[in-house]
Amino acid sequence: MVGGLRTRRLDEVAARSCGTLRPSPRAVHAARGVGATVGGQHVARDPGSNAGRIAGVGLPSRLPGKRRELSPVCLAGLGPDDLPSSAESIVKGTGNAPQVLEVAPKPPSDIEYLQELIAIQQNGPKNIGFFGTRNMGFLHQQLIEILSYAMVLTDNHIFTSGATGTNAAVIRGALRAERPDLLTVVLPQSMEKQPPESQELLKQVQETGAKMIEMPDNDDLTLFEASSICNDDIISRVQQIICFAFHDSKLLLETCAQAKENKKMVTLFYLD
Repeated sequence: MVGGLRTRRLDEVAARSCGTLRPSPRAVHAARGVGATVGGQHVARDPGSNAGRIAGVGLPSRLPGKRRELSPVCLAGLGPDDLPSSAESIVKGTGNAPQVLEVAPKPPSDIEYLQELIAIQQNGPKNIGFFGTRNMGFLHQQLIEILSYAMVLTDNHIFTSGATGTNAAVIRGALRAERPDLLTVVLPQSMEKQPPESQELLKQVQETGAKMIEMPDNDDLTLFEASSICNDDIISRVQQIICFAFHDSKLLLETCAQAKENKKMVTLFYLD
């Protein structure tokens, strides 16, 4: 009679504490060792089971050499030791929830971290390459011109190409600083192949004594191919690049990726 009252009270407490939760397989297994009622269902006692006893009696612990005491609160979960750890939840998942395995991206090597740290802490002048789209508004061009002007005033050597838009703004800013020795313009093709709207500014570059490099061997190539070669040449001359691009600027994004592969510092500004 005492065992029946204990079982009934245990069932009531479990129902109040757990609501309509289904008992876990571990709880059913533990209850089978003593023949208890779990979640409103009677579990027959398994004579050969040593899963333990309930209602305040010691149960086996997953910790070696220890046993734990359980209060008959909720048989749907036997206690903290029966709950999966954070690591187990990640590896094995929880319950019947779908498990999604993701491969973590390979972290940068220690050498790459050190190279970036040294480059950031290097306060001296640098060779900086400017790249960017031809299609940008007047306000963006003004900001780039100011940035180029400030870079030259702080003794940085500026490398850029000769197109309109970003390149033209960079050239104007560098010329304003009146340090032609700190400006190098690399053309993807010969001077004659440059658009008319760029040639006037390029003539100013020549008149100030700034260095201008032409690539007449690329005159037979498409502008895209010649520009790609030109960008690679600029990357080889600098420690850092600053790029202004849109998300669909294929050549510029490829240039940034190439610079990163060559361990250059890359600062990329998206205009959209």
